[in-house]
Amino acid sequence: MTPKEIVLEFYKPDVLLDRNAVNELLHPEVTIDWNSSKGFIQMNHADILALTDDLQKAYTRSKTRISHVIEEESMVVVRYSHFVKTIENPTEEMLLAHFFVIWEVKDGKLYRGFQMSQFS
Repeated sequence: MTPKEIVLEFYKPDVLLDRNAVNELLHPEVTIDWNSSKGFIQMNHADILALTDDLQKAYTRSKTRISHVIEEESMVVVRYSHFVKTIENPTEEMLLAHFFVIWEVKDGKLYRGFQMSQFS
């Protein structure tokens, strides 16, 4: 798979709720630097899987709407909006946040991420 295909696989519906699927796409040495409206977070492999577990507990559905994808060699830039359905209200889709992320792909896996987000 190309770097772009690997990144797009990560953002397919419900993948972010599936620990095994996320784990398959992550490089063992993955890190993500995340600037959110709540501050800066740096996450490693275990942190990302823990976030996946938390998302799976809170949401029945996860879907991204990608507006931009740019690939250059091993780097892929994605701009997207993340929509979810909650456990409490599984029939209503809500916008969780808007994201902009730069991924570096190494050895066919997500290796370094630089992400910014803003709640809707």
